[in-house]
Amino acid sequence: MKIVSSEQLQHKIDQKTKPRGSLGMLECLAVKVGLIQNNLVPAIINPHILIIAADHGIATANLVNNYPQEVTAQMVNNFVKGGGAINIICRHSTIALAIVDAGVNADFEENMPIIHAKIRKGTTDYRQDNAMSIEEVNQAMELGKAILNDIVDTGCNTIGFGEMGIGNTSSAALIMHHILKLPVADCAGRGAGANDEQLQLKINILQQVSEFHELALKDFNAVELLSKIGGFEIAMMTGTYLEAYQQNMVIVVDGFIATAALLLAMQINSKVLDNCIFAHTSKENGHTKMLEYLNASPLLELNMRLGEGTGAALAIPIIQSSVHLLNEMASFESAHVTEMTSA
Repeated sequence: MKIVSSEQLQHKIDQKTKPRGSLGMLECLAVKVGLIQNNLVPAIINPHILIIAADHGIATANLVNNYPQEVTAQMVNNFVKGGGAINIICRHSTIALAIVDAGVNADFEENMPIIHAKIRKGTTDYRQDNAMSIEEVNQAMELGKAILNDIVDTGCNTIGFGEMGIGNTSSAALIMHHILKLPVADCAGRGAGANDEQLQLKINILQQVSEFHELALKDFNAVELLSKIGGFEIAMMTGTYLEAYQQNMVIVVDGFIATAALLLAMQINSKVLDNCIFAHTSKENGHTKMLEYLNASPLLELNMRLGEGTGAALAIPIIQSSVHLLNEMASFESAHVTEMTSA
């Protein structure tokens, strides 16, 4: 198979009717998509956002979360009715949206238009025990891969992942704490809006969780770490990242929790990063440090911390624009425009 090089793609961009480099990051994006797809004429086809929802056992105590656990199920219902921020962005950007129940602590009607993939109704409170069994982690990851393949069958070649789960910023912070070897206080943030007192309580509790599971003392692989302090949605997202890479998809990475799942996927296959485009810098504490660790340059800086895949959905039209410019913009030769002379 002929390999398209970055030099070929950059040469094509440089021949467009513009000063070299004048489209900035859009030029880098076009090259990235061309390299992922190994194509001088890349395309963003039937892009999807996949929201994976699940509950966390620790949230039942209302110690690390500002909203009660039942909000997870309520927001799934809101997504189905089209009332979420992600619904609006996807609807007006022609992005398909799919919702997955990976482990919400509620019973949904079988005919509800979501992907029913519940492992069980929420994880175990990881202050006292492992969040999941190894078997449950593997099941969630395999279901994620199967769901991703079903999306590929629709012709989709570009995917962004979102999540919904009260308490999941705590799980993501602990994942970051273990993988990046940073103090819990550098990883835990305000989530859905904790005040200073609530944030300090959250940090104290997560520090206790870290000590209970010896997160700072031992090295765990991705599956082991998920079993200790993960969530069903994060485990499932980890599997979807891995399969999206295998399917050679453009992967648009959302915010704090989505990046934590990417860190886990990279523990299994570091090449996943090759297919990733980072949508935005989340306002959630710790995300900037994650991006620095990954040497990532996000497209947007909007002070967002909503989740749901909203950052990824906002970035997809920008990625589409970069590809359209590469493919459709006139060249100096075709437009009979004189190129810049050398100084």
